[in-house]
Parts: sequence; structure tokens; C-alpha cells
Amino acid sequence: MSLEWYVLKSKPNKEDALYKQIAFRGIEVFFPQLEVTPTNPRAQKTKPYFPGYMFVQVNLASVGLSTFQWMPYAVGLVGFGGEPSVIQSDIIQSLRKSIEMYRKGKVDGRAQFMHGTPLTINEGPFAGYEAIFDTSLSGTDRIRILLNLVKGRQMALDLPACFVQKKE
Repeated sequence: MSLEWYVLKSKPNKEDALYKQIAFRGIEVFFPQLEVTPTNPRAQKTKPYFPGYMFVQVNLASVGLSTFQWMPYAVGLVGFGGEPSVIQSDIIQSLRKSIEMYRKGKVDGRAQFMHGTPLTINEGPFAGYEAIFDTSLSGTDRIRILLNLVKGRQMALDLPACFVQKKE
């Protein structure tokens, strides 16, 4: 019995209902959500990290492809050429780690940086580069930094706050 990870697409704004359907059936599901502070106090307090998508781990041979095609609130498994695409488990582990780091970055906050604070980028494609804190972006957990390039040139770049730390 080989369990594989797949991406399941939900109908618009039906991620929570689909998550409950999958959990009810006893299927392993990875549905990352972020806590948000809505303007309207009656609005939803969480939002999907990947709107419209979640990850399921199943043995597709035993469960059957039609399970996900006809499940309430589901559109079906994401695939190419009519075949569902398998997601490597190390990608799922990496996503879990990145999302956890993002959540920690949200708690640690952007307030620790002041304009002009020297930073080191620890994550993402610019890992290892040095930068200068510019500003926090309103309504998000992202910041704008000025990336130090060759010959003293700088480039503005928006990143999650958890990708950087104060330069030692």
C-alpha cells in the first residue's frame, strides 16, 4: 500500500467544507491556514495559505480517482494529461517547515526593525544577501527591504518578515 501526496482543488470558498469531508472519510489532509485580523469582526479569522487547494495523502489505487471527482465541494485532483500529479513528500515537509517559519515570523513581528536597520536574508532565492530595512507593508506580514547589489546599487524587494534577521 503506497501512500502518495496529491493536490486537491476545491470549489471557490469551499475549502473548509471540503476539509471536513476529507477528514470525515479518514484521509490524511494537509490544509495550511493563516490567522488574519479582519476589518469586520464577524469575518473569518483564518484564510487558506493556498486558496482553493489542499494536499491529500492516499493510495489512489484503493481509494479511486472518482472519490475526489465526485466529493462534495471538490473539483478534483490536479494533474496533467488526465493523470493526477504526485507531490513528493519532501516538498510537503518543506512546505510545512516554511509555513511554520512564516507563522513564527508573524508572531515575532516586523516591529523589531526600524528604517535603515541592516539585515541578512536567510530564506528564499536571495538567502545570504545583505539588505537594509525600508518599511513594513500595511495589512500584511511582509516587509520592503533595499537589497545591496554590486557597486553600491540597491533594489527594493518585498519579502515575508520571517525571511530576514538583523545583521550580526
